[in-house]
Amino acid sequence: MTVLQKKSDNPIAHLSEADIEAIGRELDAIRQSVVDSRGEDDAAYIRRIIDVQRKLELASRAVLLFSKFPPAWVLGTAGLSVAKILENMEIGHNILHGQWDWMRDPKIHSTTWEWDMASPAEQWKHSHNVLHHTYTNVIGKDNDLGYGIMRVDEDQKWVPLYLAQPVWNFVNACFFEYGIAAYDLELGKNLATKERRADPGFRARGKQVLKKIGKQMTKDYVVHPALSGPSFLPTLAANFTANVVRNLWSHSVIMCGHFPEGVQTFEKKSIDGETRGEWYLRQMLGSANISGSKAMHIMTGNLSHQVEHHLFPDLPSNRYAEIAPQIRDLFARYGLRYHTASLPRQVGSAWHKVLRLSLPNGWLAETTPANAPAQVAKLYKMTTGGPKVRRQLQGAAWNQGSQAA
Repeated sequence: MTVLQKKSDNPIAHLSEADIEAIGRELDAIRQSVVDSRGEDDAAYIRRIIDVQRKLELASRAVLLFSKFPPAWVLGTAGLSVAKILENMEIGHNILHGQWDWMRDPKIHSTTWEWDMASPAEQWKHSHNVLHHTYTNVIGKDNDLGYGIMRVDEDQKWVPLYLAQPVWNFVNACFFEYGIAAYDLELGKNLATKERRADPGFRARGKQVLKKIGKQMTKDYVVHPALSGPSFLPTLAANFTANVVRNLWSHSVIMCGHFPEGVQTFEKKSIDGETRGEWYLRQMLGSANISGSKAMHIMTGNLSHQVEHHLFPDLPSNRYAEIAPQIRDLFARYGLRYHTASLPRQVGSAWHKVLRLSLPNGWLAETTPANAPAQVAKLYKMTTGGPKVRRQLQGAAWNQGSQAA
């Protein structure tokens, strides 16, 4: 049975097992309707997106040959940033999910595509397609939830190290492609012991990542700047800027889909004996959408329809908007929250959660301008006083909250 992390308000308490399995059957039917109707229009869509992306990248790199002139630098960098976002989000991510394998086009197939990212496609497919989409938002199983470096739920024990969480989340956002590569390698775990460091499989994967990073850096920071001649340094800066813009954008989109306030997390035992209906329910509650224009949806790789993507990760991304009203109606009929908001609101909500969980439970909510000095002093004691002091201070805060209630 689907088991949420301990919350005072259980959003699925009103659902019976029969309700959950009925939800599963309806979602299976929606999925099958899309599978049965895939055709030339869908194939034309992805081919058109790839064609536009490649032409935009080529034109932007041509403009950057003259990047020592500021207008050319700005225009070329903006175009290259958009091209990299399109390649990463709407093209690479979705092709590697197998969304277009049904076309049987060897050039647009999950087994042959290699994307403009530090992480090799095969490694990413395992960590993302297999692990993340199987164990979505299960604490301790889904490392996409916080990438193993952040506190993502109140039930996780707070330690002073988490105070730096907002800082390293921002650093991770700026260099997101390298963070993903390290995550795919399970770098922290595999560097922890001599035995793991010496493991042949880990060493082979590490060499693949280093080779891929070398290839990407040579392309962006040697070859293309060299082709610019006198504009070498401005072109190098443009490539670096475009990569950072792409990283910040993709990190923000992914945070919006997984981390805003109100998105549910689940206990490890939630997957014990999990049925198809329960798996679907976990995807529904563990995802959030971004509202916006068609152009914005394309730029997010249609991960603005994260709910629909988590339900049907292998369906063509251009069909998510089509089925979204049906999914939303299903949520409403079963009394569930369809979590959607604008990009600024979702980004703000996700960062609020990052900050809130970097602090002891309740600290941010308890803090006001009037008691801020006392709260800072309390935080200092919790940071420097050791586990016993932390337990005492958190226990006292909990008791005060209970009495006030």
